[in-house]
Order: sequence, then structure tokens, then C-alpha cells
Amino acid sequence: MKHKYICLNPIAACGLDMFPADYEKTETMEEADAVLVRSASMHEMEFSNQLKAVARAGAGVNNIPLDKCAEQGIVVFNTPGANANGVKELIIAALILGSRDLKGGMQWVDENKEDENILKNMEKAKSKYAGKEIQGKKLGVIGLGAIGVLVANAANRLGMEVIGCDPFLSVEHALNMSRDIKVVKTREEIFKECDYITLHVPLLDDTKEMINTETIEMMKQGVVILNFARDLLVNEDALEAALKSGKIAKYLTDFPTKRVANLENVIAFPHLGATTEESEDNCAMMAAKEITEFLEHGNIKNSVNYPSCNAGVCETAGRIAICHKNVPNMLTQFTKAFSDLGINIENMTNKSRGNYAYSVLDIAEAVSEETAQKISGIKGVLKVRVIK
Repeated sequence: MKHKYICLNPIAACGLDMFPADYEKTETMEEADAVLVRSASMHEMEFSNQLKAVARAGAGVNNIPLDKCAEQGIVVFNTPGANANGVKELIIAALILGSRDLKGGMQWVDENKEDENILKNMEKAKSKYAGKEIQGKKLGVIGLGAIGVLVANAANRLGMEVIGCDPFLSVEHALNMSRDIKVVKTREEIFKECDYITLHVPLLDDTKEMINTETIEMMKQGVVILNFARDLLVNEDALEAALKSGKIAKYLTDFPTKRVANLENVIAFPHLGATTEESEDNCAMMAAKEITEFLEHGNIKNSVNYPSCNAGVCETAGRIAICHKNVPNMLTQFTKAFSDLGINIENMTNKSRGNYAYSVLDIAEAVSEETAQKISGIKGVLKVRVIK
């Protein structure tokens, strides 16, 4: 079956090259079976019934209307971990910048570059830019996902004492983490113990403004905070007060607001974490792989609005994939519909996530238009796709 895709942002060619030869790029949203996107906002867009999937070449999906897509049976994917190494490397650089006043020293050189006696004068000036070494210091990593684990391991190899916290630590990430890293149960333990704190959590009710007046009071004098996750994890009033008092020595972030960018002792970057050729390539290739697996086989991996579902490769005559509401009696209605049509179901996979569910059924004959229409007519069904 020929599929069409549209790119709302430039997507690395190495990713698009992974699509099967019969996939066609289109410039028309109404024709697209799939969308690949980076930063373009999709909130005001209308989606045709033709659209089946959206793949975000990156981790954050705040530019995509997830509930609207789910309600229309459009599966939204992201690419977790594909840009993790690029972000990790920037954070390690930020750790050094937060310890050594390299920024101040570089500014001094720039201001004195026309001085013929710069070599002599720098020996007098450099004491102003003295810093600390990170070896032997305590780093607290809040959030041990793909990026957090890489940061923890790298800091550990640099001689730091690393303490991590993540109530949802996965088996996969735990296995990838150095045994030298101490895992604690609460963020408060990190706030109280660590010289450096780095944030790697999503923006949730529980994490919004987790750095605030109360939590800053728990911290060591002169703590360095790194935020390469979301700007709203930090309360700006509390941050400004702590920077002025010296409680927070440095704040480093990849998400500067106008206010934060104008505070002293802030080192900010313009969201450069994943801005590397390698990260963009990795995200594009992962996004293309997710789309292809979904369109060709109906399998879902790394969706943010539908459950993961792996039904493998279809070995029967037909396969149908159904996005539907997660309500009672759906599977009974599916099986009855096939029974009424005299069709035997040979394999069935059903997964749910919140208000939505996804079912893949392998049947003994090719899926006909009549069969697809009958399933589509069941109340609670959002989208039906004939895979085979």
C-alpha cells in the first residue's frame, strides 16, 4: 500500500531515506497519512480522516494537540533518547561553566584583546575568575530517564559523587546506570545534600515550580542548579531572590525567559541541547522507523497518546487495527462483528492507556471494505485501518 507523508519542518535526509521506496512525500496536509514535525505548532490545524500518525522528531510534544489527535484516532509518536547524548554533552559543559568562571574570563579577554600587554595583565586579572573543581563534589540528578542516566554516568566518570532520584525509574535505565550512583527515594534528600542539582523531569503538576522558596531553603549555600528540561520547573521569584542572596551561586538553563536571561549569575543557552547534527539525524531516523512500523504492521512504539502495542508481523491473511475509546464491552463487540461476518479471529492484541485503547486483530481472510465499515460503525471506535 502506498503511503504519503508531509514534513512540517526540515527533517534530516537520513531519516526520510529509511522510508520504503513506495512512500511519497507530499506538500498537502489533506493527502498525508503521516506527519513528521519538529517545532511547528499543530494546534490550529484541522486534520483529515486520511491522517493516521504524527511523529515528533524530538522528545517534547507541546506543539501537538495530543487529545485532539487521540480523539480522531491519530497516533502521536516522539523520539525519546534519540537526542540524549547531545543534551548530555551540553550539560557536562554547563557543569564546568557553573564551577569555573570561564564566561567571565572570556569576556575579559574580549575586552582586552587590543592590549599589547595582555599576557602580563591577565596574570593580575585572572584571580577574579577563580572557580572550583567538580571532582569530589556531589551532583544530584532529579529524573533518571535517557538523559538523566547519561548525565549521571558521565559525572560519575569525572569523579563526582552522584545521587539520583526517580520514582518511575525503568528497568532499562536502571540497568544502564553505573552501580556507583546512589539512588534515593525523595527529591528532598538531593536538595539537602548536593552541591550541584540538575533537572531531567517532564512538566507535571508534581514537578511544576519544584524549585521554589521552600525547596531552595533546604539547599546548601552556593548551590549550582542546572535546568535543561523545562523553564516552568523553577519559580522565577524564588530564583531571583536566591541568586541575589548567593544561596544559588549559578543557574544554568537551556530555556531562558526574558526575566531569567537578565539575572546576574545566570548562564543561558537558546535551547541548544539537541541542536547537533547527530541528534537531528537520530531523531529523524527514529521517527521514520516508528511511522513505518505503524503504517506497515500496525505496531506502536513511543506513542504519547496511545498505548504501546507490538503484534509483530502479520502471518495470517488479514490484519485490522482499531483506535477506540477505553470503555467496557469493546472487545466483545469486535468479536461479535467478526462472528456475524463468519470470519475467524486467529490472534488479537489489545492495549489501553487512559481514555484510549488500541486493538490489532489478525483474521483468517483479507479485510474487506464491508468488514472495515462494520467495525467503524461500532460506538466508541475512532479510526479503523486495514493493514492487510
